[in-house]
Amino acid sequence: MFSDWGFSWGGWLDNRRGEWWLLVQLLLITAHLLPVWPAPASFGVSMWPQPLFGLGLLLLAFGLFRAIEAFRCLGASLSPLPAPKPSNQLIATGAYAICRHPLYRAVLQCSAGVVLTTGSLLHLLLLFSLAVVLRGKARLEEQGLRAVHPDYGQYATDTPAIVGWVPGLDWR
Repeated sequence: MFSDWGFSWGGWLDNRRGEWWLLVQLLLITAHLLPVWPAPASFGVSMWPQPLFGLGLLLLAFGLFRAIEAFRCLGASLSPLPAPKPSNQLIATGAYAICRHPLYRAVLQCSAGVVLTTGSLLHLLLLFSLAVVLRGKARLEEQGLRAVHPDYGQYATDTPAIVGWVPGLDWR
């Protein structure tokens, strides 16, 4: 499976298929396991508001659902690297009819859910950092998709990139 995705030792050394983007993405996602910092009590909040906690859990669950849906839609075209697989198909239906990068959107949604659930400034910083990394990874991915799929330009014009109403996460 890893060789089918295009992983190689050389790629990890020279980033030929965007391996470094993936590495930073995985590190930022894993960093969400870090403890809350600073604790809301340091702001004088003895207990994090239950509505925010509940909304955060809902957002996290919905993000996980969206990620599963996007994985299902991609099928054999799935690759964690920004360079498209040689055998990929342009998917523009299902989750990909809503935005061009629904997996990235789902990851950001899960991260936002963690922020709302915990009230952690550290996790808010992780969310913003993840948004910057996923934007860069998506733009690199789109260069490869434009080279392989002549109709990608029209799809990109018609469909938001990650989140259509957030500046920097849509570049139509």
